[in-house]
Amino acid sequence: MTQKPRTTPPTAHHQRPFTGDPGRWEKESSRALRAGHVRNGTCSAACRPVLVHERTSWGWLAWTVPGDGTPPELPVQIGVLAPEATRTQRRAVRWLLRRPAHRIALAPESRVSLRFTTTAVAAIALVAALYALSRGIPVGLVLPAILLAPLLTDHMSDWLDDRAGEHVRSVEGDAACQYLQRLADLHTGLVDAAAGSDRYELRRSAEIGHHLLWDAADLLHAHAQDTRSVSAQLIDRERLMVQLADQVAQALEHIRAKPASGQRGQPHEDEGPLGPLPPGFERATPPTPPPNPATSPLKGARPMTRTQSDNSARTTAVYLLFAHEPYYLGDGAQEINATVVAAASLLHPEVHQPDGARIHERLTQQRTPGEIIPLATLTQELGGGAGWPYIGDWEKVTTDLVRLVRTAECDALSLGLSEIARALICTGPNNHIRTLDTAAGQALTYGPKERAAILAEIDMYLVCLVAEQDLWPGEGLLPPLFNEA
Repeated sequence: MTQKPRTTPPTAHHQRPFTGDPGRWEKESSRALRAGHVRNGTCSAACRPVLVHERTSWGWLAWTVPGDGTPPELPVQIGVLAPEATRTQRRAVRWLLRRPAHRIALAPESRVSLRFTTTAVAAIALVAALYALSRGIPVGLVLPAILLAPLLTDHMSDWLDDRAGEHVRSVEGDAACQYLQRLADLHTGLVDAAAGSDRYELRRSAEIGHHLLWDAADLLHAHAQDTRSVSAQLIDRERLMVQLADQVAQALEHIRAKPASGQRGQPHEDEGPLGPLPPGFERATPPTPPPNPATSPLKGARPMTRTQSDNSARTTAVYLLFAHEPYYLGDGAQEINATVVAAASLLHPEVHQPDGARIHERLTQQRTPGEIIPLATLTQELGGGAGWPYIGDWEKVTTDLVRLVRTAECDALSLGLSEIARALICTGPNNHIRTLDTAAGQALTYGPKERAAILAEIDMYLVCLVAEQDLWPGEGLLPPLFNEA
């Protein structure tokens, strides 16, 4: 879990226009040479050379056509479509990337011009007005119509541009485009990997990459393309994208290294309860049954006996996931309602003891290294909660853990989960949640599949977070109970 990324140089997907189809660039650049102005040494700041738009699954890149005929190395504009965009929103991109409207100057030296469509509508409106007047329609009705028709036509395009622009973020300028070009290279590699596979982790990596690309474009868009003012945030997003690309590269290597033989329908030995495990992880053995609640260690009875095999089956490099009362970060815009901590944080002296140590003992029994165990999973393993009185007060322990996180006395992954996601991690692995969609008038059911998807998503973020350094559990930790046996 703590190994550093072994990132190989990314494939140059967007270092040149249409890298995967060089013939397309020749075709588009030839059309640009015939239809408009190309960039050369005589261009002024007011020049608007014709652009060649390269569409992608996540947005587009806009390229100019150099006068010497060589392909450009840096796009002049990069647009990113909102993640999970609808079909209508994707069609809006086509509208934004349409060819510039042909304009007709009112005088040879005048800067005032009209769109060709506006002029055509005005001519049609004039003919229609003359016909209406000949039919006896009052001038008071005809005159406003003939004036409004071309005005509405001229402003309609701008209004549609604004509506379509709500679903995209575009950046311009050399520094901003150079940064986003690097990010787009990495993300396109994730998209290509997901397109050729039905593996959930690859598809989810592409979705997370799209969110990172959108966040970076939104940051640059909100700060007027100034990379210096948001350099720290941009660096963080690029680091996450690099780590994501490295994990996908390792996953692809792992998939290719799998033997082709094997029984269909049987889980592979390197798959865990949430699907395929990252390279280097070992499959966990089935969890032990809940303890026999015949006696209570908290009430002074004899503690449970431990054998040598119990200690050898422990995995301390695991994480506890639990929901809690929400609190808010910074200006109050971000709600935190769930937290992931290292298992060793349960041994912190500021945590309610010995309850924390007993929960740690239970949490580390026969787990997969790096596994995230929700508190609700422990509850199910403890006979649906019947065994908690013999382990400890989980409410006091989790309250102490939240306090440690908020006072920076240990590291954590703080999460702002949706209502459904939070409810799913608070239930057992095999439980279902039913909600009513009042708008559609139908009941929706969420179960183990959706819960596993949420845990896989949390695991993806956690792996990115601990790729360089694992979560710090705090100082002055107590010894684990199984070391005292």
